[in-house]
Amino acid sequence: MAMLEVDNIDTYYGNIRALKGVSLSVDEGEIVTLIGANGAGKSTTLNTISGLLKPRRGGVYLDGEPIHELPPHVIVAKGISQSPEGRKVFSRLTVMENLEMGAFTRTDKAGIARDLERVFTLFPRLKERANQVGGTLSGGEQQMLSMGRALMARPRVLLLDEPSMGLAPILVESIFETIQEINREGTTILLVEQNALMALSIAHRGYVLQTGEIVLHDTAENLQKNEMVRKAYLGEE
Repeated sequence: MAMLEVDNIDTYYGNIRALKGVSLSVDEGEIVTLIGANGAGKSTTLNTISGLLKPRRGGVYLDGEPIHELPPHVIVAKGISQSPEGRKVFSRLTVMENLEMGAFTRTDKAGIARDLERVFTLFPRLKERANQVGGTLSGGEQQMLSMGRALMARPRVLLLDEPSMGLAPILVESIFETIQEINREGTTILLVEQNALMALSIAHRGYVLQTGEIVLHDTAENLQKNEMVRKAYLGEE
């Protein structure tokens, strides 16, 4: 049984059908990437998993248990947290307060303290900026803060939405190295990423989403060799 399973979901914005029978799975310990063009439905998929959107049909399951009817904070408590597209840090709160907000469903003070140290180890810049207001951080620092905040929920499955967006190439490499480190430490990851080449270089498997439908699923290695993927997403002629 997959740890996370999305089963034939249709998600709508009003009368517009954004997801059309999307199914995917993520096994424990994997990095799975979801690639596709802007507007393909990648963020909609993550927001449906995290409970921000409700599917009109189909379901989302964590360890076989349906979660698609649950409110977002309960889904976080069950082990799924998200670093959203655009980072969405709390701009008027300090770095430390942002991180504490990530642990809002938890009461284990000792565990929270350990996870805070883990975040500071992964992102030393955040420790240096602990008392700085989130809105004054650079784009790269805000991305670190968004990921750190999501990790403070101690997720079993981490949803990452466009972590490289707007970052300089050297920072992109650093963020992706950190994603791999988070995975090595035991966190399962579902990664949405515009930079398909980087995403496929660290993922175990991948899905290709086009206009709300999954059109391809394979190992990351095979997707990098696929002619359609190479032309459409890897910039090859």
